[in-house]
Amino acid sequence: MTDWPILSTVTFLPLLGAAFILLIRGDEAIIARNSRHVALWTTVITFGLSLLLIANFDTTTSDFQFEENAAWLPEFGIGYHLGVDGISIFFLLLTTLLVPICIISCWEAVKTRVREYMIAFLVLETLMIGVFSSLDLLMFYIFFEGQLIPMFLIIGIWGGARRVYSAYKFFLYTLVGSVLFLLAILFMYFQAGTTDIPALMNEVWAPAVQTWLWLALFASFAVKLPMWPFHTWLPDAHVEAPTAGSVILAGILLKMGGYGFLRFSLPMFPDASEFFMPFVFSLSVVAVIYTSLVALMQKDMKKLIAYSSVAHMGIVTIGLFTFNGQGIEGGIFQMLSHGVVSAALFLIVGVIYDRMHSREISDYGGLVHRMPVYAFVFMVIMLASIGLPATSGFVGEFLIFVGAFQVNTWVAMLGLTGVILGAAYMLWLYRRVIFGDLTKEKLKTITDLNMREIGFFAPLVILALFMGIYPKPFLEVLHVSVENLVQQTQAARVGGGEVVADLFPEAIAKALR
Repeated sequence: MTDWPILSTVTFLPLLGAAFILLIRGDEAIIARNSRHVALWTTVITFGLSLLLIANFDTTTSDFQFEENAAWLPEFGIGYHLGVDGISIFFLLLTTLLVPICIISCWEAVKTRVREYMIAFLVLETLMIGVFSSLDLLMFYIFFEGQLIPMFLIIGIWGGARRVYSAYKFFLYTLVGSVLFLLAILFMYFQAGTTDIPALMNEVWAPAVQTWLWLALFASFAVKLPMWPFHTWLPDAHVEAPTAGSVILAGILLKMGGYGFLRFSLPMFPDASEFFMPFVFSLSVVAVIYTSLVALMQKDMKKLIAYSSVAHMGIVTIGLFTFNGQGIEGGIFQMLSHGVVSAALFLIVGVIYDRMHSREISDYGGLVHRMPVYAFVFMVIMLASIGLPATSGFVGEFLIFVGAFQVNTWVAMLGLTGVILGAAYMLWLYRRVIFGDLTKEKLKTITDLNMREIGFFAPLVILALFMGIYPKPFLEVLHVSVENLVQQTQAARVGGGEVVADLFPEAIAKALR
């Protein structure tokens, strides 16, 4: 396996599948059917190959594994460099798992331009895998920004009534932050003479330089995550996106912001990260409390879940900026858990939307009488979202708050209010939709989950329970890479708390601290 470019295969196989779909000929029905089958088989094979990565992964080292390094633009110090470590491998696996689930979920829902829809998803998968496997900064940026295009098309073509507005809002919000990211890349390249990420991690940046670079990257990652107050594009995008688009948006794309902090902000700019830690904590606490309260007031199920995502990502950023092993491991685990749980929640909404064509909470009630299997799946996923012990949500949140208590008790206490509020809005949603009397006439003929739907819910439910009951396999893979990140961050600090002394007046610098 050492000579086989497995990462390149996993990354670009979906692109090959997309090219194959382009060659399909026949009438519209034949093209649609064959496109679905090609997309499904391509994504399933990609997932199977990605399992070889974890099967052959060495948990005793923090080094990048399955590395592929080739000259791309050698005269400029830019190369084709792929590799994964304990932090990135699970995000890659989550991507390859969710895409075939998306293909199965939209099997009957998407009836127009099926070929184009499948091509968009396969191209999107290649770009998402590329984000988590790239070890060259320029390659990372191309993949990171490239996935905007297929997602823009998925929302803008196959979305709801306000799809064009939502697609443009999503695109422009994320693009503005990305311009600053590009400027930071150019500066780092001209200073270091390379775009190789492992080499840049060993580069020592002056504290004042770190500040500007950290802020430039923060502008991009905070929008992508999204952090409050840069989150306003997310509810609109979720509401208008097709179900599969919402699954990818919540399950994968939001994680790229957190992954960016882990890969760049913390190891490369530790002084700036330490200095802005109170700032990040403040935004995170506001996000947790404010968006949870907003979620309580929602009438649309998709909007409620979208705001819950912002709240959960606020808890994640608290964990990532604790600078200790428990907090960072908890943050990564919570991102993985949220990827599974939020994907399942949007699929849960999609199932009843396909039947009743409504996302309004008030249009439902008493579904347990007609859909007992659906009610069970919803219950497990809802409890995982709350963070009930023995579910995936509990492990991540527990580790995050253990790490946060070591750093700042107030942040930990205020962050915990988000857990209580999260329980409030999710239990309220479940009660309104599932329990009560079946009084609405149109619901009396609604059917329970079919075998296709059970098929794509099963792995998500199993994962949500397995990660909560037995998290050891996940934490074992994460541990060495996270410990290395913590040590790397501590060793690289050169300026301490004086990062912005040269950039801002003393009073402002003191206030920020």
